Amino acid sequence: MIAETIFALASAPGRAGIAVVRVSGPGAGAALAALGCSKPEPRRATRARFRDSAGALIDDGLLLWFPAPQSFTGEDVAELHIHGGRAVIAHLSETLASLKGVRPAEPGEFTRRAFEHGKFDLTQAEALADLIDAETRAQQRQALRQMGGALKELYDDWRHRLVQALAHLEAVIDFPDEDLPPHVAARLWDEVADLRRDITAHLDDKHRGERTRDGVHVAIIGPPNAGKSSLLNALVRRDAAIVSEIPGTTRDVIEVHLDLGGYAVTIADTAGLRDAGDAIENEGIRRAHKRASDADLKIALFDGARFPLRDASTEALRDARTLAVVNKADLIKSPKIFDAHDALHFISVRTGFGVAELLAALEARVRDESDAGAGAPLTRERHRVALGECRDALDRAKAAALSELAAEDLRLAARALGRLTGRVDVDEILDVVFRDFCIGK
Repeated sequence: MIAETIFALASAPGRAGIAVVRVSGPGAGAALAALGCSKPEPRRATRARFRDSAGALIDDGLLLWFPAPQSFTGEDVAELHIHGGRAVIAHLSETLASLKGVRPAEPGEFTRRAFEHGKFDLTQAEALADLIDAETRAQQRQALRQMGGALKELYDDWRHRLVQALAHLEAVIDFPDEDLPPHVAARLWDEVADLRRDITAHLDDKHRGERTRDGVHVAIIGPPNAGKSSLLNALVRRDAAIVSEIPGTTRDVIEVHLDLGGYAVTIADTAGLRDAGDAIENEGIRRAHKRASDADLKIALFDGARFPLRDASTEALRDARTLAVVNKADLIKSPKIFDAHDALHFISVRTGFGVAELLAALEARVRDESDAGAGAPLTRERHRVALGECRDALDRAKAAALSELAAEDLRLAARALGRLTGRVDVDEILDVVFRDFCIGK
């Protein structure tokens, strides 16, 4: 079946100085001819005048030609750089859609064709989407690292090791009369155990990759009038939440997104924790407890006007994920009390005292929750599920009563790893068997 030729706007929609329309497929060259253009020198921007089927001028722009297989999709690709007015884009799109064998691309179809032509694997395709969506430097760095093949190389290495072990087990099963080295069986199970340890260490990463990609969630909790909404406004440097001295003003969770030291953070202002008779406020308090439970980090805010007394409901929610903060430090008359409670952050949102230091401490905690170092962290639940299935299969293989059953579980483990990158090829197992042991020489 001959692939259809597809086209789509590759730049952002809307009014702009320049728009890019990409055409990919076997009919890309014919589409250019229909627009009144000849194929230019590959990968060299050339001025072109694009015309519709009636010969009317669509636009005067630039044309780039990327012949297969040296293109993003692996097919013939043309990029048409035109002026970004809606009328120009619509005129060009209508003209392309009227051509035989040419149609608008489905969402993600260019990237899918690139994957199908071996330009990158599934983890790199996911990284491309993450790079397009990246809003912070940390998200950008992680996406670029993954798009460069960091996860692909790791998973391919694990799969290669697993295929080697499976091939050796298949040799023991299928060729018992051959003069195989006696240590083969013991060595393959050592390799399986090593692989299982590597996968477990990879899974036990505290979800740092997902936190970098999706953002760290921080919940501000505390009693009414402790200054939670004021603190939120101070952290994000704008009036995101209503500030009032009336208890119960905040009745729902208010979320604000910000870039904190290059990391994506979502900060939530929650309802004041207290025993309330109002049904709506009670629902807000329930949501505050839920948000505190789900958050990656918490800021427990206490009222400095009542210090050293601390709200019991807020105190009960403190744990290792909590930064304990006392607001209204300007109302505390004895500065010596600050030194006596070094586990607390004393601030005054009204005067600005201690806010910068709190922000620095929060940034350090966010970095610790997100930074995976130079490694290749997991970025999606899909990865965790496949790796969990692989590890379970390795456990079953180790405990199997028969070598044939163990081999089947190792095959399932290899398939789980193959789903991560989009590679599932059982024929390579036989290649390893014959290469390593020269069976039938």
